Amino acid sequence: MPLRSLYSRLPSVDRLLAHPLVERIIDRHGSAALTEAVRQTLDEARRHIRDHQALPAWADDEQLIRLASKKVSARQHLKMRPVYNLTGTVLHTNLGRAPMAEQAIAAVEAAMREAVTLEYDVDDAGRGHRDNAVSELLREITGAEAACVVNNNAAAVLILLSTVAAGREVIVSRGELVEIGGAFRMPDVMRQAGCKLVEVGATNRTHLRDYEQAITDDTALLMKVHTSNYSIEGFTHSVSENELATLARARGLPVATDLGSGALTDLAAWGLPAEPMPQKMIADGIDLITFSGDKLLGGPQAGLIIGRKAWIDKIQKHPLKRALRCDKMTLAALEATLRLYLQPDRLAEDLPTLRRLTRAQDAIRATAERLLPALAAFAGAEYQLESAPCLSQIGSGSLPVDRLPSWGIAIAPLDGRGGTLEKLAERLRRRPSPVIGRLNDGKLWLDMRCMEDEDGLLRNLRDTD
Repeated sequence: MPLRSLYSRLPSVDRLLAHPLVERIIDRHGSAALTEAVRQTLDEARRHIRDHQALPAWADDEQLIRLASKKVSARQHLKMRPVYNLTGTVLHTNLGRAPMAEQAIAAVEAAMREAVTLEYDVDDAGRGHRDNAVSELLREITGAEAACVVNNNAAAVLILLSTVAAGREVIVSRGELVEIGGAFRMPDVMRQAGCKLVEVGATNRTHLRDYEQAITDDTALLMKVHTSNYSIEGFTHSVSENELATLARARGLPVATDLGSGALTDLAAWGLPAEPMPQKMIADGIDLITFSGDKLLGGPQAGLIIGRKAWIDKIQKHPLKRALRCDKMTLAALEATLRLYLQPDRLAEDLPTLRRLTRAQDAIRATAERLLPALAAFAGAEYQLESAPCLSQIGSGSLPVDRLPSWGIAIAPLDGRGGTLEKLAERLRRRPSPVIGRLNDGKLWLDMRCMEDEDGLLRNLRDTD
């Protein structure tokens, strides 16, 4: 049959848009989006005719409309969607780090729906500062004189250095010149801030005298960087914050610490590995401390700076502050999260990050064994599944060596082939809510430490592919 005759057998756009099925689709997606999808579907049919000299099997009116409906629906599917984090990494950078507390979620929802007192002082009907609420909470929790907020911890370090030491020297131990993720390195941040980096000590050992001997008339700042994403063991030595603060005061210099991880509670009290706390740094006399909001603090992505009021006031006035400031949703979530720290006896219950980090291995094992039958049915006869102990990690550069006893489901292909295992991992990732595990030693591990919605996972597995 000539191509012209085949093309003529395709319906027109107007005919398809007049079909009885269309009204319901337009109610959901609008006529403009559906019209564009119909045109795209007809174009695909024409390409099929051109390439195969035949009508496609799906060229009748009803199937064309259904294909167009799928297209317009697919355009509305969010790329960022919830997943089941069964990797064993609680603060997984690629999966959004800290899950929000219900109080933070409610605060963000309220801030998104209505006008809020972002920069409005209700008491005197004047303009306020958007950092005020968070600053007050951080002062109360840490004992700092003042605080400010920017959009992440790298930004906090950048604006701190730009304010305190632009064009001058910053002394840092060679063993603390870390790469903080995404190939962003501390020397690069200093260069962007206009500082002159002065490295002291050796990779594994730095002494107080190394800092002291490096101080010149051009020195603006002594700085420590918490090595949260790696560990040096063996013949090592580093200078404490208290020692460095004493030296800085004697030489009339400020001292800063980049803590990164942002633990505002004593993790050792919860049976977890200890992590440096901003409160301790303030007590040790550190002038400025930076840390993250979305790591161990358990809140949204943010960079927090606490310390001496005189320095915080200067940072607030720096031109970069407007470029790096947080929006109302971040500030709402951060304020609600920080208020949880005012009720420490409820913190492990209300803060998802701490709740998951402190979860007992026996409870995790019980979850794994309850879910084992459903996951075995989903996997099929090609795989062997077993409930087994495993180790979780905190993640996001926090406590890189320490592991947490956990429990999971280990899945092995009966044919021993990696391709068979990857096929199952891909099937799990393609669920309506992707299920993300980790491949290790010829097995797919589903660590149950972060599994809190068992019913949701079961429904997710039952949904048709």
